[in-house]
Amino acid sequence: MDWDKLRIFHAVADAGSLTHAGDTLHLSQSAVSRQIRALEESLNTALFHRHARGLLLTEQGELLFDATKTMNKRIEAAAARIRDSEEEVFGELRVTTTTGLGTLWLAPRLFKLYETYPNLKIDLMMEERVLDLPMREADVAIRIKEPSQADLIRKRLMFVHIGLYATEAYLRKNGEPKSLDDLKNHRLICQNTKSPQVTAGLQLIQELMTYDVGTTLTVNNYFGVLQAATHDLGIGVLPNYVSDALDGLTRVLPDVESSEVPVYLAYPEELRHSKRIQAFRDFVQDEIIADKRMIRKTREQLHGV
Repeated sequence: MDWDKLRIFHAVADAGSLTHAGDTLHLSQSAVSRQIRALEESLNTALFHRHARGLLLTEQGELLFDATKTMNKRIEAAAARIRDSEEEVFGELRVTTTTGLGTLWLAPRLFKLYETYPNLKIDLMMEERVLDLPMREADVAIRIKEPSQADLIRKRLMFVHIGLYATEAYLRKNGEPKSLDDLKNHRLICQNTKSPQVTAGLQLIQELMTYDVGTTLTVNNYFGVLQAATHDLGIGVLPNYVSDALDGLTRVLPDVESSEVPVYLAYPEELRHSKRIQAFRDFVQDEIIADKRMIRKTREQLHGV
């Protein structure tokens, strides 16, 4: 099968248009159309339904597109490995993490990575959905859950706990709860139990909901919970890296918290020798070590050590 025709087919299927695919490939619409017709003739089947609004894949076209997507991912991976054979750290690095961890912990620190590697280009994808690393939806992930995908290198970075936090302004106005029974006088802000989250966080929320809570606000990620809590809306159920990142929150009922939640860094086995991955991994580990030192120093100062 002609690789060039497959490349053109993939571009057309991805764009849903001969014109847009031609622009991407720097080919005329007629040249793209000829290649698609030739491919269909060689396979003796129609790959697209043609209509006024564009192109839709036939069932056979969907099968071929699945195959070309896999091929394209593999080619990208091979190209990345070739680029990473150089000593210099440069090029694009696609990093995925959750909205909360990415916004509050990772993004504010990335200037240090750029200072060391100015030619690195970070594409930071913050979402709750777990991207498929082996299929190269991203190069490296930081997740508050051990990745279950196969063919990944995993490294446990740290542990976090999930607890209760509120602003001083909220507590002055509504009083500070002394026990979980006092939640009847408060608004609890937490992740929706149906949204993607770690088991430990879900268990804590389910336990809190067994009490007579005054009212609730549920959000689909920790960043939304944080925004509501910092605007004096109630008591937020949040991971402790939030309190480390912000000075405006106070721990409420400090004995109430989730079990330990491990945070992992993961990347595909095929990127084991990637210079970009190594640089990012070392940067994250150095930041975690610096955090631990800062927390230890703060505790010693508080206790007069």
